[in-house]
Amino acid sequence: MKHTQVPESEQSKELFAYFGLAVYYGQALEQQLTNLLLLTKLSQGKTPTEADLTDLYQRKLSNSLGQLIKEIQHHFPFSEQETAQLEEVWKQRNHIVHDYFKERIQETFTPAGRSKMIVELKRFKNKARRLEIKLQGYCTEMFTKLGLEEETLH
Repeated sequence: MKHTQVPESEQSKELFAYFGLAVYYGQALEQQLTNLLLLTKLSQGKTPTEADLTDLYQRKLSNSLGQLIKEIQHHFPFSEQETAQLEEVWKQRNHIVHDYFKERIQETFTPAGRSKMIVELKRFKNKARRLEIKLQGYCTEMFTKLGLEEETLH
């Protein structure tokens, strides 16, 4: 191993900031999928009481992104393209969270390596953000159709 110290340059800080944003938007996507699942169940009359809704919400928050994606596909009519995007973001998110730095640690010690990683993380962040915004739009539509206020879900 060449280096064991974490680089302290501004570029390193930018790299770690984009890593944080990638994780953040992965979590935002999980939140929107949870909201969409709950709204879908509400629209089907499957969650009649507020206590049931709160319980279901808490259980879904503990689900992984993969679990949420698999479940929502049974309840919401995503296009083939949207389904492919969800699955791609899910796989990329898992790689970023679990393996990214393990596989790329040596690149963090060079300006060229960090630049390449920043570009990759920006791309992921933008892709996850666009998808999260799309899901947020679906949630807003369902809130309106159900006559709910957005504060109903956390």
